[in-house]
Amino acid sequence: MPDIELADFSLLFPNKQAQDRHLAGGAAEIDDFTLEELGLTEVLPLKNASLSEFVTKDPDVIRYREAVFADLLAHEEITQTFGKLIPLLHDIMELRRLESDSGDTADYLSGITEIELYISSIDVLYQGLCAKKASYESGALTKLADHVAKLVESEYYADLNERLSELTNRVRDIKSVTVGVNLDAQLRPRDAGVLAINPEPFRSGDTLQKLLRLNFKEDEYTCIAELVPFGKKQTENQKTALSLAFNSAINDVYRHSLRSWKKIVQTYVLENTDFLLNLLPEFELLVKGTNLIRALKIKGGTVTVPEILPSKERAFSATRFYNPVVALKTDDKMVKNDIDFDKNAGIYVLTGPNRGGKSVITCAVGLIQAMAQLGLPVPAERVALSPVDKIFTHFPTGADDTIDKGRLGEECARLGEIFEEISEESLVLLDETLSSTGSFEASYIAAEVLAGLSMAKCRCIFSTHLHELANQIDDINARTVPQGGAPIDTLVAGIEEGKRSFRIYRTKPDGKSYARDIAEKYGLTYDGILNKIKQNNAPDKEA
Repeated sequence: MPDIELADFSLLFPNKQAQDRHLAGGAAEIDDFTLEELGLTEVLPLKNASLSEFVTKDPDVIRYREAVFADLLAHEEITQTFGKLIPLLHDIMELRRLESDSGDTADYLSGITEIELYISSIDVLYQGLCAKKASYESGALTKLADHVAKLVESEYYADLNERLSELTNRVRDIKSVTVGVNLDAQLRPRDAGVLAINPEPFRSGDTLQKLLRLNFKEDEYTCIAELVPFGKKQTENQKTALSLAFNSAINDVYRHSLRSWKKIVQTYVLENTDFLLNLLPEFELLVKGTNLIRALKIKGGTVTVPEILPSKERAFSATRFYNPVVALKTDDKMVKNDIDFDKNAGIYVLTGPNRGGKSVITCAVGLIQAMAQLGLPVPAERVALSPVDKIFTHFPTGADDTIDKGRLGEECARLGEIFEEISEESLVLLDETLSSTGSFEASYIAAEVLAGLSMAKCRCIFSTHLHELANQIDDINARTVPQGGAPIDTLVAGIEEGKRSFRIYRTKPDGKSYARDIAEKYGLTYDGILNKIKQNNAPDKEA
């Protein structure tokens, strides 16, 4: 019989209370637009739910999920099992969507199919989960495996299989129907009825031979003429009428079976199947999340289980982290960086050359935070972080680069919306914000925004092309830190030997150094230019 406890069972929440808190507003407010901007929906696409529905800020929920993902990564057969299960559950959902609930033969056959799919689902789970359940570390998978094993090994399940076998055999034994038709004086069909449901199909015959042999009873399945395909030379109305006649007759035969079968479906299948269908989005997240981590490992990327610290600590520290979306798209060597939001830096201004990796690094921080709050391992060697209540992004979009380019008011409006919702436990990621205006105006507004972010005490990365903004950081800190604001520091995406290194350094930016490195690489320093002129005017050149 159905296990009452399993009605509230979840692979992503340790108990009903935690799930209820999540649904009642305890989830982190990180919407799908933000996750899309970060690139996470690209590498972790879901069909059965929105990814944002699963982001949590509850440390207990995160740790519960971490144990589940650890088991899936340690036991590849679990991922394969869930992968086989998902299409079966989709078939059940589609079957229910198409059900007419008319109580006729089609409904009867649909009920049998649902039972078959349910039993197939349980069998898949039993074969893939139960053999190694003693080695599982997570309570979630252990409980699920125990439930499946108990069910499959029960008398009730054996009886269900036996009854299903009997019912399906009865259906499969139907190969033909014998119909009696009464005619009127003009030999037109007047009424018809089913005489018998037969275990053998009818065969085409020869009229003359059949009449001459006069052995109708001994050869009852051979017709006295060729079989005609159903519906041939009939109007749609005629075909519909004939189908209704057949269905009505068969329904009469199976009326008692339909009633008893309906009870089986309602009292057993619906409850147990609903339990699995409710887990469908969770199965999908676990499969695709595990596949994402495996893909990163295949690429040579390191992943780690983050240390979850209290929210009030507002911590984020990552050692040798990288952007997983970029890592999966390229075969280049991964560039790894360190970052630490500490008592000396709750906010970072990240500067550097164009295409020097500022956007990649900014997104990587957001991806690590979001993945951690999904319960996934994260792309780094070591991570310790506090859950955030929200992630805000302000990234350039295609629209910003075309139609909206130069609309400073729109950028400011978006920033204003962030300040209306931000809290001390939020993470704000600004990439090339205020790029739609000149550097003088942009630097002034950026300094005001940074001062506001400081007073909000959130964690933030402000990635910008405004190198001169760094010269104002000390003044901003002097204005806000004495009032309890979060201190601001600078990061630089560096250049090494004239090339973009995609490495970040916690140092003061020097805009001239980028230009100097590039100039030296291409011989465009004053001395380099003079050298080119001399070479061009050399005697052998003139000759």
